Amino acid sequence: MSTRRQFALSVAAGALLGPLVDAAAQDDKSPIRLLVGLAAGGSNDVAARILADKLKDLLGRPIIVENRLGAGQRLALAELRRSPPDGRTLILATNSPFTIYPHIYAKLDYDPVKDFTPVAGVTRFDIGFATGPLTGATDLRQWLAWAKANPAQTSYGTPGAGTLPHFLGVAFAQALGLNMPMVPYKGGAVALTDLVGGHLPLLIDGLSDMIEMHRSGKIHVLAVAGDVRSPLLPDVPTLKERGIDITSVITVGVFGPANMPPDLVRELNAAITKAVKSPEVVERFAHNGLIPAPTSPQELAATLAAESKRLGALVKASGYVAE
Repeated sequence: MSTRRQFALSVAAGALLGPLVDAAAQDDKSPIRLLVGLAAGGSNDVAARILADKLKDLLGRPIIVENRLGAGQRLALAELRRSPPDGRTLILATNSPFTIYPHIYAKLDYDPVKDFTPVAGVTRFDIGFATGPLTGATDLRQWLAWAKANPAQTSYGTPGAGTLPHFLGVAFAQALGLNMPMVPYKGGAVALTDLVGGHLPLLIDGLSDMIEMHRSGKIHVLAVAGDVRSPLLPDVPTLKERGIDITSVITVGVFGPANMPPDLVRELNAAITKAVKSPEVVERFAHNGLIPAPTSPQELAATLAAESKRLGALVKASGYVAE
């Protein structure tokens, strides 16, 4: 069975459970735990807290953001997997555990399709390709000229091995015919410091963390990997505009455990969508470099299925296997 169909079936599976959300459940005002598997203060955590602030008003229930760190969101997903499908425990997660991890780990302790229920898309992070004072380039053409003149120095930094920027770098090097070793960092902040300090020729990471440095001229974002220009930096072209056929973004959504009742999923999706579209959330997202991207559960599932198929090919081409 195809991955796309599996995701679709995951969304629809709860329909066989019948109307399990009774009046008492609908009147429930107990807290909702919104798990985040990444560090406090990062883009994912910020998005979760902005969303929680609005959702508590819309749902009339406390929304408690809990950071469960470790194993690239896998510990948080393990906790979610063990939780009852009553909507009291959810997660705000990036797409990597669903689209990359199945291709890089020989064995996962969860099934990315069967063990979770897509609830709603929330935001997306554009991925930027940036350079600093080491190359002196201000656009992709100048950077490529530097790279060809300095092949021994040409490498790229990422927030870690096995991340989406890692594999976009593989595709980027292949498209340009370059030999570019990947330099994994423990998070994007350290990598950005090295880029600004002239120790790294290229950084591939979330665009939101690059914006202020780009505007100040300390670094130059050469391109973004989205299929359209980012509204956060509309002066920066896409890779496709520069003739490099690479497109990808970091999708962030809310997920629940498997077998959540369809009525509950619809209720939560409606509230999350309303929250993400509200003027105050749009403004706060923009201030933090986040792009609102509300979707239905079906759209989120379809996006993950398509991304998993495409990234699977990139991972295979890279030869990378996680430890």
